[in-house]
Amino acid sequence: MASHSLTIRPAQDCLWDQVSLGEIMLRLDPGEGRIKSARTFTVWEGGGEYNVARGLRRCFGQRTAVVTSIPKTDVGLLLEDLMLQGGVDLRHVKWVDYDGIGRDNRVGINFTERGYGVRGALGVSDRAWSAASRLKKGDIDWDRIFGEEGARWFHCGGIYAALSETTPDVVIEAMQSAHKHGTIVSYDLNYRSSLWKTNGGKAKAQQINREIAKYVDVMIGNEEDFTASLGFEVEGLDENVTGLDPAKFKKMIERVVADFPNFGAVATTLRDVHTATSNDWSAVLYHGGEFYQARQREELEILDRVGGGDSFASGLIYGFLSGKSAQECVEYGAAHGALAMTTPGDTSMASLPEVEKLVGGGSARVER
Repeated sequence: MASHSLTIRPAQDCLWDQVSLGEIMLRLDPGEGRIKSARTFTVWEGGGEYNVARGLRRCFGQRTAVVTSIPKTDVGLLLEDLMLQGGVDLRHVKWVDYDGIGRDNRVGINFTERGYGVRGALGVSDRAWSAASRLKKGDIDWDRIFGEEGARWFHCGGIYAALSETTPDVVIEAMQSAHKHGTIVSYDLNYRSSLWKTNGGKAKAQQINREIAKYVDVMIGNEEDFTASLGFEVEGLDENVTGLDPAKFKKMIERVVADFPNFGAVATTLRDVHTATSNDWSAVLYHGGEFYQARQREELEILDRVGGGDSFASGLIYGFLSGKSAQECVEYGAAHGALAMTTPGDTSMASLPEVEKLVGGGSARVER
């Protein structure tokens, strides 16, 4: 079993360290309450692909941009205002005229409960017909982004690919252009059954994701995604499993890489859910024909688990962009994901010194 090496463009040759393509939503968070009985919500911005770019910018100081579409409304301006606080460059946002009621485009909304103890986190999406989901092939000048401006890394995911009939074509178009200009391509499978429920189900998800996978250099997922999104069945592994044995994951990756030799690296988070607020947490990276596992954090205390996988991805990508070893890459990813789950909202509030302290085995003693 072998994999190709990742040759990353020099930073001085590129305007961007990393670019993401995806939908960005408003997250309405009832805090310690429930969606169905809330009277007030805290508003955050979030979206799987955007969260990665924001984490790389705010925590790791990388030059990042996002490609998406937003309607010209006050709600769209609210989303922009939140994104501006995140520091991700917005010059490649496609602003579109609003039809008055959201029939043609709108800002997607995601109601999300954090969960607590025996009550798991809950997400209720209201995102159909979002402006980002209406993007189609030819709408974005990818050669300008990857060629004229230059980008070291491009990231997208299975959430965006599931949003409409046109988004998979946009993903593939972007990846083809990225490869033409020497940009590394990563993809987070991020299987969400709700997005495929009326869109062909798991069979359609696997058909689309297996086609997209042909253009991916670094494939990322959790312990459920490789089965649900790519159709790799391993005894004892299914989308309902928790506490995945790393040995079973490694066995599956052997099959994944055999089918997709274009994968230069494959990474997954490993999570054993005791309660919504106590998980065992680790991660595994396959790179250069070898497996690397991050330190196991047992009974990790969690405030808000949403976005933990995205923060893992941004930490992992930072490791590669910074020329760190494979072991360091997976450790930075796992540490950043762990820290992101100690704060509310989809996006990371961690700093690089905090990540480095955790990677180095530091404690949670008070600092003053």
